[in-house]
Amino acid sequence: MQAINKVEMGHLSKRDTNISIAIIGLMFFIFGFVSWVNAILIPYFKIACELSNFQSYLVTFAFYISYLIFSIPASYLLKRVGFKKGMMTGFWVMAAGAFLFVPAAMARQYEIFLIGLFSIGAGLALLQTAANPYITVVGAKERAAQRMSIMGICNKTAGILAPLLFAAVILRPTDGQLFRELPLMEVAQREAALDELIKRVIVPYTCVGVVLLALGLMIRYSPLPEIDTEQESEQVAQANSNKTKLIQFPHLILGAIAIFLHVGTQVISIDTIIGYAGSMNIQLLEAKVFPSYTLFATIVGYVLGIICIPRYITQVTALKICTLLGLALTVCIVFAQGEVHFLGHVSDISIWFVAMLGLANSLVWPGIWPLALDGLGRFTKLGGSVMVMGLAGNALIPLVYGYFADLSSHRNAYGVLFPCYIFLVYYAFYGHKVKTWKAF
Repeated sequence: MQAINKVEMGHLSKRDTNISIAIIGLMFFIFGFVSWVNAILIPYFKIACELSNFQSYLVTFAFYISYLIFSIPASYLLKRVGFKKGMMTGFWVMAAGAFLFVPAAMARQYEIFLIGLFSIGAGLALLQTAANPYITVVGAKERAAQRMSIMGICNKTAGILAPLLFAAVILRPTDGQLFRELPLMEVAQREAALDELIKRVIVPYTCVGVVLLALGLMIRYSPLPEIDTEQESEQVAQANSNKTKLIQFPHLILGAIAIFLHVGTQVISIDTIIGYAGSMNIQLLEAKVFPSYTLFATIVGYVLGIICIPRYITQVTALKICTLLGLALTVCIVFAQGEVHFLGHVSDISIWFVAMLGLANSLVWPGIWPLALDGLGRFTKLGGSVMVMGLAGNALIPLVYGYFADLSSHRNAYGVLFPCYIFLVYYAFYGHKVKTWKAF
């Protein structure tokens, strides 16, 4: 790292700051594309590999559990090689995972798909460990949530496109009839149909792998400046003079828990909505658009954040509003009933409250990150990796949802959101202020 030309936090020119935001925005677009395609992979694998609800949500488990495993090692790799080489490595690890889809499809082995998803998640863990602290500290602290909102728009725009593009590539107009006929087929005929169905992922994921390899090289030789997060202001250095471990920053640890719960609520609102639509007898070819409604609501929230923060409301106020809204919408999902005709769909009204969770979740991530990393100084990279470990909530909370969906119903399973939003409300109003464990 000694040979790398680094810039101290807060000392970038406006031009360098804008370049950094643009490049990191591209990265967040890629994050969104490879992450939110899981919304269509879950029901697709459920059919093609003949899975239960619980088994199908192992897609999110394999993808996101790697964040828990690799985030801390990622922070040490970044300290050693710098942001740009670390990001290149992350893209290449993701590419390896994408290429694993080829042998997995040839053999129709769900386990190999899960290994590929785990590898993609491992690469993303490295990229997220670099990108989130980077965009948090690259400009003025009071505008961190605004920058995060811009990143969120890039991420969720890709999330809208990914399931639709992937569905356009792998699904055909006649598949609705095929899915209805599969249970009635003879064993040999069904196996042949499922083999043909699963092999449709080979071409798109080969293309994804090639693109990820190229992006790794592009980031490595881009003008993205290195940020020196090891330097501390005199005030921060004095406040952290007796700090030797991350556990001594309660607002960080509570923030990581908040991220764990938040991302779980977010992935449930997006990755389960197709299955919930299916429980209302809405076929996959129609239901494939529902994740886009959730993501569109999220983008609306991000735009409001960019406009309103910090001019009209603070980051903390936005976080409070969003967490309370999430709690209120969860009540509506579980208890509100009634058939509605909206946007060409005939469904229970509760599914639109699931889609509206996108709005509630929009400013939670941008609100938590700057609060959790505030005052960490030389602990910023390691603190960022602990926050990224919280993305394991994407792996575990959907499994809890899947378990209760099998045990009871899709609607009742959304009850897992209640404790999540209750803690998020706590962090928004009080938890981020806790600077010592004695406050408990």
